Amino acid sequence: MALQNTTTVTDFILLGFPLSPELKMLLFTLVLVSYSVTLVANMLIITTVQMNAKLQIPMYSFLTHFSLMEIGYTTVNIPKMLNGLLVETETISRNGCLTQFYFTFVFGSIENVLLAIMGYDRYLAICNPLRYPSIMTNSACCWLCLGSWIAGCLGFLMPTIWVSKLVFCNDRRIDHFFCDFGPLVKLSCSDTTMAVRIFFGQAWILILSCFVVIIISYIFIVSTILKIPSIRGQQKCFSTCASHFTVVSIFYGTIIFSYVRPSAGNTSYMDKTISVFYAVVTPLLNPIIYSLRNESIKVAMQSMSKKLLKYDLKDK
Repeated sequence: MALQNTTTVTDFILLGFPLSPELKMLLFTLVLVSYSVTLVANMLIITTVQMNAKLQIPMYSFLTHFSLMEIGYTTVNIPKMLNGLLVETETISRNGCLTQFYFTFVFGSIENVLLAIMGYDRYLAICNPLRYPSIMTNSACCWLCLGSWIAGCLGFLMPTIWVSKLVFCNDRRIDHFFCDFGPLVKLSCSDTTMAVRIFFGQAWILILSCFVVIIISYIFIVSTILKIPSIRGQQKCFSTCASHFTVVSIFYGTIIFSYVRPSAGNTSYMDKTISVFYAVVTPLLNPIIYSLRNESIKVAMQSMSKKLLKYDLKDK
């Protein structure tokens, strides 16, 4: 595209959702409640794991990092979305937009890697229970968690650099509630071929490789569980994987639709709706799934609440 009618864009306008004031207020309330519950639930999981010695095992260490990631991911996008539902014109600076873009995909990358690691952890625990303690040591767990954060932080540096070099036209309206890749590319007047290739190349490699690891892990897990002669034993093994499998199904069901597809520049109302689901609804469901379906977490939370209640009664 020719570089015509270009200006030095210093900020963008986030269009968000074209709704009536009443619907915007309703959506604001729902998103605010969801965000608050997400923060409280994830902080409760982190606190519960850290305060209970019985939960100081790799499975719950990964869950702690997952909760930290969820807090970061929602905090990057939801406050700006909430503000956009209250004001008539929501603006974001160019640097702020690039920062939001970077950290959105940093936390998204960390989630992919952590889900793959957690799937591998369940594979080791069920398929190699005798060797599990020697393989998944505390040191190995720490390195895997650190690796997921490093991979997330470094993985999307290059796409962010390419997006920062794009030239934008006079039209600075981003047809989204956050700085997503597709709407930004659509606004650019420069050649976006390389940026698109780098972004979707890395997205496809990351998402599909992590997804394949999870699928292979669960193929071996299901195969091993089906060989257990006891129905009770099978149910116990399935229950240890149920929470993770549920979270994986919800996450990849939305993320693959959004980023593993051939089109880059087109955005639509459906894209924004799907984005709301994985930016608001999925982070809300994840801690609820992990706490309600995990007996150890529920018992630890009940024990912690009883202790806090006793201390409170003693103080009074």
